[in-house]
Amino acid sequence: MQNYLPVMIGLRYLRAKRSNAFISFVSLFAFLGMALGVFALIVVLSVMNGFDRELKERILRTVPHGFIEPVGGLSDPEALMGQLHGSVGVQGLAPFVKTNGLLTFAGNARGVEILGVDPLYEPAVSGVHNFMRQGNMSDLKAGEYNILMGGLLARFLGAGVGDTVTMTLPEVMITPAGVFPRSRAFTIAGIFDTGAQGDQTLVLMHLADSQKLLRLGNKSHGLKVKTDDIYSAPHVLNQLAQQVAHAKVTDWSTTQGHLFQAVKMEKTVVGFLLGIIIAVAAFNIVTSLVMMIAEKRSDIAVLRTMGLSSSNVVAIFMTQGLTLGVVGIVMGASFGILGALYIPDVVAWLEQLFGLRVFDPSVYFVTELPSQWRPYDSAMVCTGALLVSILASIYPAYRASQIAPAEALRYNI
Repeated sequence: MQNYLPVMIGLRYLRAKRSNAFISFVSLFAFLGMALGVFALIVVLSVMNGFDRELKERILRTVPHGFIEPVGGLSDPEALMGQLHGSVGVQGLAPFVKTNGLLTFAGNARGVEILGVDPLYEPAVSGVHNFMRQGNMSDLKAGEYNILMGGLLARFLGAGVGDTVTMTLPEVMITPAGVFPRSRAFTIAGIFDTGAQGDQTLVLMHLADSQKLLRLGNKSHGLKVKTDDIYSAPHVLNQLAQQVAHAKVTDWSTTQGHLFQAVKMEKTVVGFLLGIIIAVAAFNIVTSLVMMIAEKRSDIAVLRTMGLSSSNVVAIFMTQGLTLGVVGIVMGASFGILGALYIPDVVAWLEQLFGLRVFDPSVYFVTELPSQWRPYDSAMVCTGALLVSILASIYPAYRASQIAPAEALRYNI
């Protein structure tokens, strides 16, 4: 019983009616601040996780996990594909040709990324064929100069399936009449909507047509690679690089890494800023304990004269501070986890109720608020908040233990 006495006294101080209402207000504010900080951090980190997941899934629908580009081009793609087929971690391989150009139609122009692909092998490394709104990947046939483009790009140009667009390359032709940019007419054979950035800039054409357009003969720029796991792509590509002499090897973390690094940085910065709410709650815990100690000086003195040790006095006020922090953490974490799990449904319901759209489909690739709750993030938030509560309670509790009983009783008589 003696061991639990400081805890019981500390809890009694919290439950007892206080003559100073301001102390109660500060304690309540500390508790609510801690709960709000933990709640906000868990929900916001879950939303950031959701955006990170959506970006990875959507961008990698059109972006391969890696590229192998031999120096001087690749004359026999099928031979290299046969050599690398069956390598550990490799799920698919496909030849490609890439360049940039300008697409024009009805007075509208847009810079595009042009990919020459083989419709036979492309489905093994890209998911574009699963997101065709009109047409099919098989509509790309050698010699017909057909193209597939993203829905946002088609909308910007005002073009549709069957329309003829002009593609201009960043090269020139020297003729007796002068110097002219190289251009050619193409027919739109299909439109895809992947929900990623490629919908604005990506154009696909048959590999043979791109080779003729760029005067490559039978050469390709290299192979696109799909791995069993996107996170193992850097390791797999490094292993493949040892099998291909004089080749440049890149993976998605290099070509798209800046975007995911930006998301990671935003998550860190937002987490830090919201952590300030927890810091404010910690300061309120300090304030609440300091005011409580000032009010209970005579009680502390009496308890000390009755044999209570200084360490027990520390335990009394540590109990108070930790109770405020722990109860706030538990409440904030409970509501935060529920919010992280159901916030997409709540936002969708509010959009339907008020007829509003948080993310305009014509502007944003992600049209719904995503959320992915991770136990690790919640555990880190709660652990950090608990440590802050402990640190906030140590100094006031220590100061309380240093109160001299005789001095306190003399000035309170």
